Amino acid sequence: MAIERRRVLLILIAGALALPAAAGTVPGPSTRFARGLLWRVARPRVAPSHVFGTIHLADPRVLDIPEPVTRALSRSRRYFMEIQHAAPERSRFFEAAQFEDGRRLEPLIGAEAFAKLAAHLRKRGVPEQVIDRIKPWAALANLTVTPEDYEGETLDQKLLARARSLRLPVDALEGVEEQISVFEGIPMETQVALLKHALEHRDGLAGLIEPTIQAWVRRDLAALDAVSERIVARYPDVADHYRVLFRRVVRNRSIVMAHRLFMPLRQGHAFVAIGANHLYGREGVLRLIEKQGYRVERAY
Repeated sequence: MAIERRRVLLILIAGALALPAAAGTVPGPSTRFARGLLWRVARPRVAPSHVFGTIHLADPRVLDIPEPVTRALSRSRRYFMEIQHAAPERSRFFEAAQFEDGRRLEPLIGAEAFAKLAAHLRKRGVPEQVIDRIKPWAALANLTVTPEDYEGETLDQKLLARARSLRLPVDALEGVEEQISVFEGIPMETQVALLKHALEHRDGLAGLIEPTIQAWVRRDLAALDAVSERIVARYPDVADHYRVLFRRVVRNRSIVMAHRLFMPLRQGHAFVAIGANHLYGREGVLRLIEKQGYRVERAY
């Protein structure tokens, strides 16, 4: 299972679609962070660092690393990303994605939904024994949408390769067990409801990819955040479940990321690449960094 690659559907519903009830557009200081993808973080007697909002896709339109980003990266001394996905992490994700207590997916989502999911996973080469034991959150992550014109690597992977070519030390803001716990902590009721909903409305959800990309290309964090209003309006019966998902996958992780950046930012010369959906809002990373006493200015 390629859980770590091109998780377009999960990214849409858990990342780019920041539900307004959970974060939303808020007045005051956060509105300063409505536009921009690259941000300079500085304070007296500390070398500046940069925070860049990525988009976890391989769409050709997002893969050209902008010159200001390249320049900031070349002047940095350390590179920070959300999580590393090397072989050990992939193996651990694969293990965690399956029930080990005798439970099976079909009784949880029903025979009709399971048949639809199984057919999709078989096309992707997922073994039958894995399909039977896959957890709802992992099945949701495997409902990927990969257009034919997508490249073989995402923007995040390109940035990581560039950082390594510069021989920058690379570190992650989260460990694999932490990220697994994020998904495991989503109530089973919500996991099941969102999986069944995604199976039934896959095309409609995939249709939100384009406005998400367009907002990112315009460097419009507020518009990226506002894409969520469409899913709330279109599917009000599952809106509460999407709020739970957002709280776990975006808001709570944004708070943790800002906390983990405390020491790297104090040391300076850091380049931080995290999903753009983590930047905006009252509890977004930029606002939380500012509250730590830094001056946060748009660089691109």
